[in-house]
Amino acid sequence: MGCNSSSGVNDATSSRTQCGPQLKSVDDLIGWPEFPEGTKSLVCKYLKKDIWKAYHNKSDKAGVSFKTCVLSGCQNVDSGIGVYAGSEDSYTTFNKMFD
Repeated sequence: MGCNSSSGVNDATSSRTQCGPQLKSVDDLIGWPEFPEGTKSLVCKYLKKDIWKAYHNKSDKAGVSFKTCVLSGCQNVDSGIGVYAGSEDSYTTFNKMFD
């Protein structure tokens, strides 16, 4: 399993999305991102189940969704960072991820 494995988790947000280049838009992130084994990006390392549950359907004051902030890292599993603030307010709205 990838770096954010959720073995034994069963709840309403336990559906998963396989990360990789097949993801074309935020609409493709229908469940918690599952990264391939060996992914070393910061989004893979720090995107924990509780953070996904808290933010996956939220947007910041500028209208930037959390999924937009993590999409690049979910598409490009060889990325070193993979999480990007879409606006200045992203840092505050999604602080559990960016801090």
